[in-house]
Formats: sequence, C-alpha cells, structure tokens
Amino acid sequence: MINQKIADLRQDYRRSTLSEQDVAADPLQQFGRWWQDAIQSELEEPNAMTLATSTPEGRPSARIVLLKSYDEEGFLFFTNYESRKGHEMAANPYVTLLFFWKELERQVRIEGTVSKALPEVSDAYFNSRPLGSRIGAIASPQSEVIPGRGFLEGRVKTLETEFEKAVPQRPEHWGGYVVKPELVEFWQGRSSRLHDRLRYTLEAGHRWKIERLAP
Repeated sequence: MINQKIADLRQDYRRSTLSEQDVAADPLQQFGRWWQDAIQSELEEPNAMTLATSTPEGRPSARIVLLKSYDEEGFLFFTNYESRKGHEMAANPYVTLLFFWKELERQVRIEGTVSKALPEVSDAYFNSRPLGSRIGAIASPQSEVIPGRGFLEGRVKTLETEFEKAVPQRPEHWGGYVVKPELVEFWQGRSSRLHDRLRYTLEAGHRWKIERLAP
C-alpha cells in the first residue's frame, strides 16, 4: 500500500543543466569540475560516497565511505580488509561508487574494478590520521559480531595504554582501495523529472564514449 504522505514528497530541480557541448572529453576532468563546485559550495562532507559491492552470487550490499583522493589511477578510499565489504571486494572486484550532492542537484555514478592500494600509500595515510582514529582501526574487528560496546571500549583502553610511549603502526587488516572507472555517469536534476544524464564508457585505446541517457 502506498503511503501518500511519503509519495507526495517531491522537489522540482531547476539549478543547472548538463549538455554534451559543455562537458570535458575525459570523465576525470568533468568530475574535477563538479568536485570544485561542491567544494566552493561548502557542502558538508562532499567526499561521502556510497560504495556498492556484491558477493560472487550477486547478493549486493552498500554503505557510505569517504573519498580520500582521485587521479588518473582511480578513486581512493580506506577501510578494514577483513570487513564485509573487504571480503566481497576480494571475491568480486566489480564495484560502484555514488556521490549525491543534494544542494547542487547532482549525482555521479562510477562503475569499475577495485584493487588494494600500494602498502606505502596506506602507510602514509594511516600515519597522518589522528591517534584516536589509528587506535580505532586497530581495535575494531569491523563487521564481526561483538558482545557489546564495552568489549570495544575495553580494547581501545588497552591500546591507549600500550601506545602512550609507542607509535601505532598500520595493521595488516587495514588499508586503501583504488576504484578504476570503466563507466561514469553524471546526473543533473532538471524540472519535471526530465533530468540530464550523460554517460562516459571506456572503450579500446582508453577512449571515452559520451552518450545521453533518457531520465
């Protein structure tokens, strides 16, 4: 049964447009333009992105992670290798990233393959984090069932004592991943739900094909 109060929630998008004539030939350059717009608009956590993974059998799961950098190699984020997403990415390297910048009425969807970042990249970022975050990464058996909050807090307290006179090193179960894009879609909200959707698809010779999709 339709809940009419929910069904009646709608917003007409009118902020901007997106045309084939105005976008960059490379999706990374186009992402950079939109990224700068997001930064200049002072959005809260513009680097928050949905990461969708799936098992080899096709059972999907999704969660929010934080983008830490991007370049021609791909989009970089960090997490626990032994988490649910870590196990799923090890078994099935095809993933999707989704940025939603509501205030700009924009989405960016990125499909591609994921691989672990180089150890030195993970080390450098781990060492740059606040001490509490480093201890948290060591203490948390992410995605595992634990007996209660006290279990986690007890592990943190033990590690805080241990690292009063020592520098925590990156644990082997924690590090970076890089998503190499094969498809990138830019979505700009438009009035009457006639949104602009431009899709970049990677072809032979590292050429990007740009196509418009129906909303």
